[in-house]
Amino acid sequence: MNERKGLRHLLGLGLLALLWTAATTVQAEEGRSSRLESLAALGDQPLARRTLDIQRWTTAEGARVLFVEAHQLPMFDLRLTFAAGSSQDGGRPGLALLTNAMLNEGVEGKDVTAIAQGFEGLGAEFGNGAYRDMAIASLRSLSEADKREPALALFSEVVGRPTFPADSLARIKNQLLAGFEFQKQNPGKLASIRLFGELYGAHPYAHPSEGTPETVPGFTVADLEAFHRRAYAAGNVVIALVGDLSRADAEAVAAQVSAALPKGPALPKPSTPTAPAPGSHPIDFPSNQTHLLLAQLGVARGDPDYPALYLGNQVLGGGGFGTRLMEEVREKRGLTYGVYSGFSPMAATGPFMINLQTRAELAEGTLELVQGLVREFLAEGPSEAELARAKREIAGSFPLSTASNADIVGQLGSIGFYDLPLTYLEDFMQQIQALTVEQVKAAMQRHLDPDGFVVVTAGPTVEQRPLPPPTEQPVEAPSGVPEH
Repeated sequence: MNERKGLRHLLGLGLLALLWTAATTVQAEEGRSSRLESLAALGDQPLARRTLDIQRWTTAEGARVLFVEAHQLPMFDLRLTFAAGSSQDGGRPGLALLTNAMLNEGVEGKDVTAIAQGFEGLGAEFGNGAYRDMAIASLRSLSEADKREPALALFSEVVGRPTFPADSLARIKNQLLAGFEFQKQNPGKLASIRLFGELYGAHPYAHPSEGTPETVPGFTVADLEAFHRRAYAAGNVVIALVGDLSRADAEAVAAQVSAALPKGPALPKPSTPTAPAPGSHPIDFPSNQTHLLLAQLGVARGDPDYPALYLGNQVLGGGGFGTRLMEEVREKRGLTYGVYSGFSPMAATGPFMINLQTRAELAEGTLELVQGLVREFLAEGPSEAELARAKREIAGSFPLSTASNADIVGQLGSIGFYDLPLTYLEDFMQQIQALTVEQVKAAMQRHLDPDGFVVVTAGPTVEQRPLPPPTEQPVEAPSGVPEH
């Protein structure tokens, strides 16, 4: 149902790719070929980043293809990214997710068990998932023809000609309905659903991808078939390929998959959302802690200000320990285990969000503290020292974005889906490193309003207490396990 099933396998292959990259760096500096005997041999040198030679073309049916040839491992990763997320539900929340979840439930002559056994017997992995902007289907397979060809044949059937068995649809709908009942006991989930509803109003991003208890029961096989014909069309997909394939092999793979899909054009992108009125929306929930979520509209993917916003947010609350929010809210006052902020650029304007949990009796004071810190940051901007630290951290983690074939195929899918330049990753890093304090400050001020937050809280109504005074020494974090 999603790609997390193969997490251990992916991590293992990612480590192999990292070690191969690191070993190559050491060998090049020494001017000789030698085997890496120990991680200690790497010393303090940074990991080398893999240079991507991205090739691009379009299939006869209109599918866009991005390909990176990589022969280090005898395998390939294939990811199809469709503009078939919940923003295409057409006012029927859950339709996109159900369609995607049902892809591997049945094809002509095979049920869900036979499909799973078919992939497993070939040493291949199938993955799928649906989100607000997109739906994906992926295949990881050995690249030798005797494994690749039958794996691709089965994958093409699953993605291009699913039968949507009625018994499987009933089962998955029941699973979703059970999940809705479980959500009632999850204050964080309730707060998130409410937040998106208040933030986006009538826009398609407002409703949850998994649908609602009111919409899910009514979906039929015919509904899924119609959505599949429209949203899983060849003109509506980006095909990303990475691995042990020649250009000719990659073209054959893409052509086979593209031809198996329904014929049709790309779907229109979601409209630009209207900024909501700021305000507070409490949810009364019996718990010891209160969830605090603050959000406002941020940017769409491809916005020229995004590098500056990303860098600024790394200082404010996106970089873990050492950020403004973490230092003031956790380290100096012990109000939370963690507080995080982030921009989520999407096809239409995505959100900027801050989230944390704190003791219920300190919720109002904590909220005022967070809003004050954001106001101060927007007014003053980051310091030179903060910006330099954030740039170093981003540069240090950047090689991980292409450390494995799975990482690369994900990057290719995003580049193609959001119509970004092929040099986007390199451009992004260069732009980050060239930014000044004033440029970051100006970008944050253009896109964020300290008085523009939609705030959702989920917790009990209790008498509030004043916040403890700050201390320069780290204080003990709140007792108890955070609620989720």
